[in-house]
Amino acid sequence: MELNHNPDLLWYVLGYGLIMVVLGIKFSRRITSSDDFIVAGRALGSLVLIGTLLATFTGSGAITGGANSFGFLYGFWPTMVILIFPGIITFIALYFLAPKIRSSGKYTISQILKDRYGESARLLSAIIIILAYVGIVSIQFKGLGFVLHVTTGISVGLGTFIGAILIIFLAGIGGLLVVAKTDAISALLMVCGLVFAIPYMLHAGGGWTTISANLPPENLTFLGSLSLLQIAGYAIPFIFLQLGDQNIYQRLVSSKAEHNAKVGVVGWIVSAAIVTGMIAFIAMVARSIFTGIDPGIALISSSVVIPTFFGGIMLAAAAAFVVTTGNSYLLSASTSITYDIYVRYFRPEAGSREILTVTRLIIPILGLISYVLLQFFPTILQIQMISYAVYGAGITPAVLAVFIWPRANKSGGISSMIVGVVSTIAWEAIKPVDVMGAAVGVPLAILTLIVVTMLTSKPSKKVE
Repeated sequence: MELNHNPDLLWYVLGYGLIMVVLGIKFSRRITSSDDFIVAGRALGSLVLIGTLLATFTGSGAITGGANSFGFLYGFWPTMVILIFPGIITFIALYFLAPKIRSSGKYTISQILKDRYGESARLLSAIIIILAYVGIVSIQFKGLGFVLHVTTGISVGLGTFIGAILIIFLAGIGGLLVVAKTDAISALLMVCGLVFAIPYMLHAGGGWTTISANLPPENLTFLGSLSLLQIAGYAIPFIFLQLGDQNIYQRLVSSKAEHNAKVGVVGWIVSAAIVTGMIAFIAMVARSIFTGIDPGIALISSSVVIPTFFGGIMLAAAAAFVVTTGNSYLLSASTSITYDIYVRYFRPEAGSREILTVTRLIIPILGLISYVLLQFFPTILQIQMISYAVYGAGITPAVLAVFIWPRANKSGGISSMIVGVVSTIAWEAIKPVDVMGAAVGVPLAILTLIVVTMLTSKPSKKVE
């Protein structure tokens, strides 16, 4: 069937958008320092922490990219293989690392790396983080453009422009204090919307027998049309982004206590696995129902074939997830520029109010760069995978070594970051085999870290 727009859904999106703006203005009055703006005053409880971790994870990357696009293109089971395995690894690692991350008290990943690898590592990692996060922010703009396109029929381009304005505005006024408070509500709405959407989608598609008959046969198999190497190429960026994501670290630092951080990680991973599965399934069914739609709007399109109330709730939550993820990555990238470049190299004596002002001024600049970047990439999934790959290869091996390998030294850490980024970008540029660059960049970064550290470490003195 053809995709018909449902303007009535727009009221739900506008209503929730208005609520977010009002809350943003309200909570912004409570912000008196950079600590409030960046890490929510270090006062997040377990439930709020779960909500904000889930909302950040389930932004446009999942709603229009990741789980959605994989489910549409390859089917439910291949998507679960690609995304759930990284989730299990992330859960095990971050559960044990969460107390250490929280106790570090650092605003940015670059500050963590600086303590082990020196100032060069701080500057290099800040540049990598900013470049990757600008790409991730850009897909949130387009994700909101898809939402507005489905509800109103306006072009995706115009919807993307409107989405960019809204995300930049909300990121600039409230910081993490506002984002965390609204995330829990958004997460609850999204789960409810997805649960109700599944049976209605099955009915709209004529039942499972009809739906499965309309899908490519390989999409119903465990690995789909993907080879194990291709699956690894998709899975590795997700694993290494989650394990070293500055957004995740900032939220763990923002928790009230170590216990809250651990509970937050458990709740986040479990809820993310459930939400990922539902998104992938709905996107797969959407491929059977709709003809000629962009993979990026598979989940969003389901809102027009289920009752308007449930479709509106799901679409409003999807828009909220996209907005809050955009806010988070804009805020995080701006924090890196402020602390790791502005304060470190230009204004070491800057006070809390000045840091807050500078961070807010940087947000619209990065937002504009993110918007321009969209003009050079055809799909959300392409931007998402490249951004994740560059971050995962350039940052995560070095930062994990800080917590789990005391021997890792300056030479090994910096070499790992350089090799990880260069090899990933070079592979994506040449791409001799249809495998994501992270499958090459991450192993090379880890190998470089180990080998260079071993070669440059001073031999231990023997005790006579």
